[in-house]
Amino acid sequence: MGEFQKLQRQYGLDNSGGYKQEQLRNMEIEVNRGRMHPSEFHRRKADMMESLAIGIDDGKTKTSGIIEALYRYYQNAATDVRRVWLSTGVDHFHSSFGDKGWGCGYRNFQMLLSSLLQNDAYDDCLKGMSVPCIPKIQSMIEDAWKEGFDPQGASQLNNRLQGTKAWIGACEVYTLLTSLRVKCRIVDFHKATGPLGTHPRLFEWILNYYSSEREGSPKVVCTSKPPIYLQHQGHSRTVVGIEERKNRTLCLLIFDPGCPSREMQKLLKQDMEASNLKQLRKFVGNLKHKQYQIVAVEGVLSSEEKVARRQASQVFTAEKIP
Repeated sequence: MGEFQKLQRQYGLDNSGGYKQEQLRNMEIEVNRGRMHPSEFHRRKADMMESLAIGIDDGKTKTSGIIEALYRYYQNAATDVRRVWLSTGVDHFHSSFGDKGWGCGYRNFQMLLSSLLQNDAYDDCLKGMSVPCIPKIQSMIEDAWKEGFDPQGASQLNNRLQGTKAWIGACEVYTLLTSLRVKCRIVDFHKATGPLGTHPRLFEWILNYYSSEREGSPKVVCTSKPPIYLQHQGHSRTVVGIEERKNRTLCLLIFDPGCPSREMQKLLKQDMEASNLKQLRKFVGNLKHKQYQIVAVEGVLSSEEKVARRQASQVFTAEKIP
């Protein structure tokens, strides 16, 4: 994963400031170009300062209700789909002026957490939490490092994320979830398992994650499973479901933090069309990066298990497939 670590450093740790500075800088550019009114700038700045002070995401890039809309769509349309499995509810978050080009890992963590917060099974370890803003996520990861999680990853990022634009990846997401007593695993699909650089084993793994009982289930299965964090070189996304097509091929349903809210909101329309789903659908031929890592959530850790996992993270090893 050396390339990814290089990116983390190259982007994040150049002392040009973090989320707050970036948001202000980019909004000033908009004002200078005449695309934002100064009064709007001041209103947004005040909103941002409040959000940062309480550590909660302001929800300005959030779209809710997409999983429910997909459920309706598949019930009534999608004749080419034999069966589809969907995550529990997930809010989509897209990058804002503050984290364009470097915030995808944080935005995917927000998506994953938004799902866990709607899932009673995680009440015990997440009680009272709201979806945090990016600087708050950065300080939560720093806290996990201080507790002793993943010392190698911490030192690669100089033990510091707040006030930087450092990228985070699967290891940081795993570390943060584990520190919150959320049980999860990292799986490394470190090389292609199909022709032309494709990863069919990744698709099969995800199908097995969502579908415990395959035969005799309804066409649209709303599972109790959280979404899956999916990392590759330079970008990460969130897997929210999987289709099995009539011709038995598989297709992932993916939320991309780079996709703007106005595009995602088209999925909420009553008369949603197959063309709107294009941005979510990824077939085996669409995922051709050299390697992929996923973080999959599997329940809640006891305090003892959390301590054991902290010990194990001293030397970080991911499960490898194949």
